[in-house]
Amino acid sequence: MRRRHTVVAMPGRFLHSFAKPSSEAFISIVRGNLARLWDSDGNEYIDAIGSLWYSNIGHGRKEMADAIAAQVSTLEAYSTFDPFTNPLAEAVAEKIASLSPIADARVFLCGSGSEAIDTAMKLARTAQIQSGHAERNVIITRNRGYHGTNYGGTSAQGLPLNKVGYGTLLEGVMQVDADDIEAMSIAFAQNKGKVAAVIAEPVQGAGGVWPSSAEYLAGLRRLCDDNGAYLIFDEVITGFGRLGTWFGAMHYGVTPDMITFAKGVTSGYQPLGGVITSAPINKALTADPSFFLRTGYTYSGHPTVCAAALKNIEIMERENLLQRATHIGEKFEQGFAALAADGVITGYRGVGAIWAAILPDTIDATAVRDAMIKKGVIARSIPNVIAVCPPLVISDEEISTVLDVFAEVVNSFSANA
Repeated sequence: MRRRHTVVAMPGRFLHSFAKPSSEAFISIVRGNLARLWDSDGNEYIDAIGSLWYSNIGHGRKEMADAIAAQVSTLEAYSTFDPFTNPLAEAVAEKIASLSPIADARVFLCGSGSEAIDTAMKLARTAQIQSGHAERNVIITRNRGYHGTNYGGTSAQGLPLNKVGYGTLLEGVMQVDADDIEAMSIAFAQNKGKVAAVIAEPVQGAGGVWPSSAEYLAGLRRLCDDNGAYLIFDEVITGFGRLGTWFGAMHYGVTPDMITFAKGVTSGYQPLGGVITSAPINKALTADPSFFLRTGYTYSGHPTVCAAALKNIEIMERENLLQRATHIGEKFEQGFAALAADGVITGYRGVGAIWAAILPDTIDATAVRDAMIKKGVIARSIPNVIAVCPPLVISDEEISTVLDVFAEVVNSFSANA
C-alpha cells in the first residue's frame, strides 16, 4: 500500500511554472537515483519522463556532483562578455561543435532552451542584415511547436493557449500547419524575399510527440536554400542522444543552419542552453570586423555549468547511452504496439527514446497521469496522450513496470467509462 502524499496546506511562496497559482497539491521530490525518485513521504517512483525531457544520464550521479564541486572550488563563475573567457566555456563549445552535424560550427552559450530560441531568432535576423538582406525578417514556425516561454519563443510557438494574456507578441513571426510542406511553400510565396528563417523541431515534444519525416525536413532545407532563409532546428529535447544520435538532424540526415539545445546537454545537473551556428551564419557575423554582437546573458559560458556539460557528455560516451536510447525506443514501441493491438490505446507515435500513447477519447490524460503517479510511475500528460521520455539508464525491468502500470490504469478507466 502506497503512503498518502503530503501536500502544501495553502499556496506557498513558490509560484510554480505551468500550474494553477491557487493550487495547494504538490508532491515534494527529495531524492533521485538513476531512473528512480523518492518524495518527502518516502514514496518511490520510476521517472518515465526524465523530469522534463532532460535527465539523460539519470539522477544522483556522484561523479557529476564531484565535477561540479571541483569547478566551484576553482572558479565558480565569471562573465564571458568582452574581453573575458574561460577554459571551460571554450572546451564545451569545442566539444559540442565536434559532436554536431554542422561543419565549421561555432557555439553560443546561454542558460536555457527559451534563451537559446530567442538567441537563434536574433541571430537569424542579424545575420540577414549583416549579409545585406535586411528585408529578410519574417520567421516561420509550425503549429504544435513549443519553443520556450520567453517573448521570442512565445511568439514562435504553435500552441495557442500558451500565447494568451501576454499582450502584443513579436511582429513578423507566423505559424503554418505542421508537416505540411505545401503550407510552408505558400508561406514563402506570400512572403517572397522576406523570410529570415524557419524554426522546426525534428520531433515536436510538448505539442504531443509528433516526429517529422525525413522527407518533410529535407523539403524545409530546399525551401530555405531556394529563398536565402536559414533553417533552425529546435533540438532542446532531441539533442544529446535522445534519438540515438547526438542530434536529431543526424537521425534524419538533414543539416540545418542553426541548432538550439539545452536539457540533455547537462541532464539537468546545471542549467545550460545554446545555439550551434553554421558557416553561413558565422561568415555574416564576421564580415564586418567592426560589428558588435549586442546580445548575451550574465551566465553565458558559466564555467561550473560547462563543467557539468563536459562530464555529462563523457558519461554518455562511456556508457554508450546513444545506443541505449535506440533500445529503449524499441521496448516502448513494442509495448505500445501490443497495447494498441489489444485495444487498450487507440495508437502511438514516437522515435528514438521519445514516445506517446494515444488514449481513447473518453479518458482524460491528466487523470491517467495522476493515477500512474499513485502507482509509482511518473509520465507526462498532454491532451489525449501520455508521453514517455525516460532517463537513458532506465532498465528493461523498469520499462516493463511503466508499461504494466500504464495499461492497468487505462484499463481501469475504460472499465468505468
